[in-house]
Amino acid sequence: MSKTRTYVLVPIDTNTVTAGAREVKNAISAELGRRGLSEEISVVETAAFGPTNAGVLVAVQPDDVVYANITVANVAEIVEEHLVKGRQCKKFLLAGEKPVIPSAGAAGETDSRQLQGHGRIVLDNCGVIDPENIKEYIARDGYFALGKAVTEMKPEDVINLVKDSGLRGRGGAGFPTGLKWSFCVPPKSKEKYVICNADEGEPGTFKDRLIMEGDPHKVIEGMAICAYAIGGTKGFIYIRGEYKLSIDRLQKAINDAKEYGFLGKKIFSSKFNFDIEIKIGAGAYVCGEETALIESMEGKRGLPRLKPPFPAECGFRGKPTNVNNVETLANVAPIVRNGADWFKKFGTAGTPGTKVYTVLGHINRPGLIEVPAGVTLREVIYGYGGGMKSGNFHFAQLGGTAGDILGQEMLDVPLDYDSMQKVGHTLGSGAILIVNESVDIKDFLFYCMKFFLHESCGNCNPCRNGLKILKDITARLKDKKATSDDIDGLEEISMVLKSAAFCPLGQSPSGPIMSAMRYFKDEITKGLDSKEVKPTVRHTKRDLITLAPV
Repeated sequence: MSKTRTYVLVPIDTNTVTAGAREVKNAISAELGRRGLSEEISVVETAAFGPTNAGVLVAVQPDDVVYANITVANVAEIVEEHLVKGRQCKKFLLAGEKPVIPSAGAAGETDSRQLQGHGRIVLDNCGVIDPENIKEYIARDGYFALGKAVTEMKPEDVINLVKDSGLRGRGGAGFPTGLKWSFCVPPKSKEKYVICNADEGEPGTFKDRLIMEGDPHKVIEGMAICAYAIGGTKGFIYIRGEYKLSIDRLQKAINDAKEYGFLGKKIFSSKFNFDIEIKIGAGAYVCGEETALIESMEGKRGLPRLKPPFPAECGFRGKPTNVNNVETLANVAPIVRNGADWFKKFGTAGTPGTKVYTVLGHINRPGLIEVPAGVTLREVIYGYGGGMKSGNFHFAQLGGTAGDILGQEMLDVPLDYDSMQKVGHTLGSGAILIVNESVDIKDFLFYCMKFFLHESCGNCNPCRNGLKILKDITARLKDKKATSDDIDGLEEISMVLKSAAFCPLGQSPSGPIMSAMRYFKDEITKGLDSKEVKPTVRHTKRDLITLAPV
């Protein structure tokens, strides 16, 4: 049997499937078979490379060539010219800088092109392995960290290692992961739960989906290590029902992990027993909040709980529960495998490691990136994003609809938790929306408030009433019918919501509103209606603060 000389990688994810990626992959395999090249050239189904605006991508390795917007009609020409004659099909080449496709070396190795000189951590397997083949994950040191933890380390050693690494939650809050795990240890219970929060409801954020589609075993391994550290007995992945491909790949990964003994009873011939089950959510934005998520898992309406008690003490089914985001858990196995000092070589002192972002908007290369924590917004836009596609930079929203709106003044502030906090902002969930001057900030705020009002559970007065007022005010701003009273009300009501709303959903509108007022007040207040028009319904501050559930 002849040795494979070339690999053709076809990323299969939710976006590319709709563009015909499976049909292209099958057509390439059929064309190679017709020419008798199936043994020399291997066609591999893999995960997203990063770009989201280039249709079906096809990469040829080791030639380091990426073709874009490929259809079945292009397959015969690519096979003939590139794979047979060795000549690149220049008309199909991906425009701009190629996406980072990690080398096929051992996991953790640093490729000279990766992250502009830095190694990938979360996405090191994405675009390299077949996410549905556990053997390929194992070949990249998969489940080595779980074995190391279970056979060589005590649970407290694992927690201390994660603490020492400085890993912070990648879901938006940035809470120290090891410290959060430690809260679950003291409560005495025969049952403790580990939950992976894969709800990802923030508009513009889909990095967790691509992690799960591209490397599901890494999430599972991280959950198992967490369970070993805290004494967890059962795990759940709470995932959006729309994430069909992620659900399918996670379920296959769970089944394969059980078959290989990485889940189930007596893992690595130890006393450690742990299994994982998928729970499908109904798409409620509020269920991204961990206690609302737990309520939903219990079959109830997804409403946030009053805290304390916190989930670490009384969570799912009243038992100690740890909830972590997908990206957070995907960092765990690399840390256990390589050590805390290795992890701290990336990023900043206060935010070690990397950060995965979905970068969208008016840029040349929208898509998925993994960058060292602490890169600037300017680097993201003009480096990784390839610059503005049209017009000039106007503003960026960092962290989805709940995120702050940043102006030119923020282009050179490092994107890490501490640096952002110092200037009064948050890092958010992992979405960066880049907007040019064609978008009116007033229109943008209206649609943000419309989204929040639609997603509110309506359980507390500040959120139920306040969001309606904010939507009405921003509608008048958009329609150029607002008054100076409206501007005062916009700021006042948003701050009341921040201090009095029951959960993060109701508190979130203050982010985009107050940051927009900070950087774009002149633009927002320009052209106010000189006539003071009183709203039909007047709500007082006292009305909003009254926390009477419906």
